[in-house]
Amino acid sequence: MTYIVELKTFAAIGVGVIGSGWVARALAHGLDVVAWDPAPGAGQQLRANVANAWPALERVGLAPGADQGRLKFVETIEACVRDADFIQESAPERETLKLALHDQISHAAKPDAIIASSTSGLLPSDFYARALHPERCVVGHPFNPVYLLPLVEVLGGVQTTPAAVDAALQIYRNLGMRPLLVRKEVPGFIADRLLEALWREALHLVNDGVATTGEIDDAIRFGAGIRWSFMGTFLTYTLAGGESGMRHFMQQFGPALELPWTRLVAPKLTDELVDRVAEGTAEQVGPRSIKELERYRDECITSVMAAIAQIKARYGMRAID
Repeated sequence: MTYIVELKTFAAIGVGVIGSGWVARALAHGLDVVAWDPAPGAGQQLRANVANAWPALERVGLAPGADQGRLKFVETIEACVRDADFIQESAPERETLKLALHDQISHAAKPDAIIASSTSGLLPSDFYARALHPERCVVGHPFNPVYLLPLVEVLGGVQTTPAAVDAALQIYRNLGMRPLLVRKEVPGFIADRLLEALWREALHLVNDGVATTGEIDDAIRFGAGIRWSFMGTFLTYTLAGGESGMRHFMQQFGPALELPWTRLVAPKLTDELVDRVAEGTAEQVGPRSIKELERYRDECITSVMAAIAQIKARYGMRAID
């Protein structure tokens, strides 16, 4: 089977935060977008979300033909996917729901259209079990905000063909993304497993009264977070090993891994802990609206990405290297 990789019409099933991000990215790349979501007022909220994202997309650069007016919101799944070249599902993380959705989606979709799910941890072999032609079904797990962050984790299930995975990788590249092939079906994939470990430790530090939510965020944004934006963990630690690199770093600091610094099990989410986290983050948010903070976040992301791309060019690197 040869799959469509040059898209004209992008279908979005589920248009919450993640689904709206996919819609904004697809529109910014000059595609027609058809969307469906059963939630009351979903269409109106979707258009508001896209409008809020558009200034950041304009700073990044819109493709020829990019237009918010190319969005169409429909009332049924069948109307959403029947003419689509590519389908991205972003429904809530419930396996039974995704099983039912992909049963409907796959029977209504064109046979040469790739079907993808934004799931952040469910396994494709499980929730594509009732899909028609599961060999063309993949996971395409993005990161928020989807319309700006380039990373998307891509993996197939046991019935997915290599041709479908290759097509999905190319589609995401055509959408300006940096696809990361996940080599095995594992819960949480790659990035979320790393983020979850950090999140667990952060909750323990709040729960134990070591730090507030704001102080923990400061520890990331003024320290490792700056380095991670252009180097990641392994390359950062390679430089920490000096001229001898990673081998010296592992010999020097590896024994510390055996010390009981961290807790692998999450703390119990007591009412007290939830209140402490919610009150701490409310203080961080202050008088600003979520939409205002989203615009602030987007402007920071686009500025950081532009600065890194400029410096990479001086070192002979591409922006996506």
